[in-house]
Amino acid sequence: MADAASPRGSSTTRGTRAFPEDRLVDFYRTMVLARSMDERCLTLQRQGRIGFYVPLQGQEAAQTGAAYALAAEDWVFPAYRELAVALARGVPLQRLFDQFIGNAGDDLRGRQMPNHYGYREFNFVTASSPVGTQISQAVGAGMAAQRRGDKIATIAFFGDGTTSSNDFHAGLNFAGVFNTPTIFFCQNNQWAISLPRERQTRSETLAAKGTAYGIPGVVVDGTDVRAVYQAVAEARRRAVGGKGPTLIEAQVYRLGPHSTSDDPRRYRTDAELAEWKEKDPLALTKHQLLASGTLTGEADETIWSQAKEQINGALAAAEATPPVDPLTMFEDVLGQPTARIQEERAEFEAMLRAGVLKQ
Repeated sequence: MADAASPRGSSTTRGTRAFPEDRLVDFYRTMVLARSMDERCLTLQRQGRIGFYVPLQGQEAAQTGAAYALAAEDWVFPAYRELAVALARGVPLQRLFDQFIGNAGDDLRGRQMPNHYGYREFNFVTASSPVGTQISQAVGAGMAAQRRGDKIATIAFFGDGTTSSNDFHAGLNFAGVFNTPTIFFCQNNQWAISLPRERQTRSETLAAKGTAYGIPGVVVDGTDVRAVYQAVAEARRRAVGGKGPTLIEAQVYRLGPHSTSDDPRRYRTDAELAEWKEKDPLALTKHQLLASGTLTGEADETIWSQAKEQINGALAAAEATPPVDPLTMFEDVLGQPTARIQEERAEFEAMLRAGVLKQ
């Protein structure tokens, strides 16, 4: 079995769909924005300005390539690390910061953990902490679309550790039986928190797990944005064409901690990290752009500086946004509030005004 620090390049499939070369700079720009925001959010959590964060460093190419291969009408079922997917789908930076902070601009009104966001207008379902739950949901949504005759795909993002969960196996079984238009996108970042990939399965690849359910499995180099785009585009073509689901294993590496509650130095070596840093997807993409003459060093510096300016502006606006109104706790439960709920709301509001309760 291969070492956790080494990509299984010999089994990598690069896909068959054409890559839009004229958009590679845009892909890179999204990757830079994701990396810059990721670094800033880690700092914000350490400063106590947001409560929790799950980084994605090293997985930007996998997420960006996958997201841009989808159509706007497709439904995304993320885990809790899909920042680049959200950015590629068009979610504004301030909306993300609003959720991280939990202010009045937060669509979820502070009722979810930081970094667990969702946006109806972007067909981006709210993330949840338990691993694998989004897989069954993606399959169910795919079955619904199938029965309505909607030519869309659903995609579930998850990590290597999730392939050992009940929902993974139940979801793939249903998808295989009902031939749902679902893409299972596994970001194999080699570590399920502190458990290495080799300690949780004897499968040669994670993509091979689809065979038991009659689902084709594809292994792709997750540091290669072109390869990921091609693999997901082909999987989407199969899905909307009635050919059923596909399991994609994007082999990547988590360069940072699992979350801001984790210290990866306790379970992985500096040598392993150094080896994978040589495969940093941003560095690889930048090198390709510079080598082809599509990007100059000066233009690259501008992309990074513009990303940081965007982040600074969005963060300032989010931090200037007032807290969530406590009266909103009586909303979003029933379409029409009952008389009892209205009475309780009035009592609560009176206590706030009297100073019995403080906001």
